[in-house]
Amino acid sequence: MIDEVRASVSIRPLNENELEEADRIFRLAFGTFLGLPDPLMFLGDAGYVRTRWQADPASAFAAEVDGELVGSNFATNWGSVGFFGPASVRPDFWDKGIGVSLVEPVMERFAEWGIEHAGLFTWSHSPKHTYLYQKFGFWARFLTAIMSKSVVERLMVGEDEPESQWSRFSGLSEGDREETLKACGEVTGAVYDGLDVSGEIRAVASQDLGDTVLLQDDSGLAGLAVCHYGAGTEAGSGACYVKFGAIRPGPDAGHNFERLLNACEALAAAEGMQVLIAGANMGRHEAYRALLARGFRIEIQGVTMHRPNERGYNRPGVYIIDDWR
Repeated sequence: MIDEVRASVSIRPLNENELEEADRIFRLAFGTFLGLPDPLMFLGDAGYVRTRWQADPASAFAAEVDGELVGSNFATNWGSVGFFGPASVRPDFWDKGIGVSLVEPVMERFAEWGIEHAGLFTWSHSPKHTYLYQKFGFWARFLTAIMSKSVVERLMVGEDEPESQWSRFSGLSEGDREETLKACGEVTGAVYDGLDVSGEIRAVASQDLGDTVLLQDDSGLAGLAVCHYGAGTEAGSGACYVKFGAIRPGPDAGHNFERLLNACEALAAAEGMQVLIAGANMGRHEAYRALLARGFRIEIQGVTMHRPNERGYNRPGVYIIDDWR
């Protein structure tokens, strides 16, 4: 039966007119796996499918069987680093080899991009998922915590980062944006050679998903944080989600990380958000402990899988926020 379904599955680009159904399948699949009473309520009004399709339609893949959409997957390019997901398959087509079929085009896309370090986020308690991705050379490395804290708690202690020390990407002129993207690439590239999240910054700006925090110090750009906030984004109503944040390496990195978190909380408060969400890979021990010390608590815990089986930028002394979901 598995071979029959795999033989009949067609993998092709995901079309814009299929986004609503792809989103429904995504929620149904993950909500069913997690045992939610109403699987379609998974992630509430947060949006992953449409935002990732709009960011790069050519890297969104659909699985079709007998003319019906049964799953999708998305590849993301961060320069020398690439990851994929969310990968979802309609529950009535689970365990029929479609997950394998949806990973194959992603691996081809990574090769085209020249990705040096590839990864994904999956459920740490699921042997099935681990086994699937091992087939493609991905190996489990580190637990990753999706953490959150109340923005109100922070406002009560009055620790706002002075606005003169941070700014918004949305406030820049068109000419300044290109120079700033270059500076962001220099910060991320100093952490891991070739790491570049300019595509995320552009996607947030073009889709109006939130904003990017730009943190300054005496040497120039000290850090950045790409933030989603509100319904329809990867954050959801009332939440500000730091999809990616990074601090330039150096002796002041720990201090600047605290400053970046201050700025993110100030942004969240200014936009009327009640919750700040950040992903903490436990391979980046200092960053994880800094989030804990500020009152962040774990909401979801998964594991990152890497190809090749190396730590990448998940190492002590690196101050990065992300979670590869």
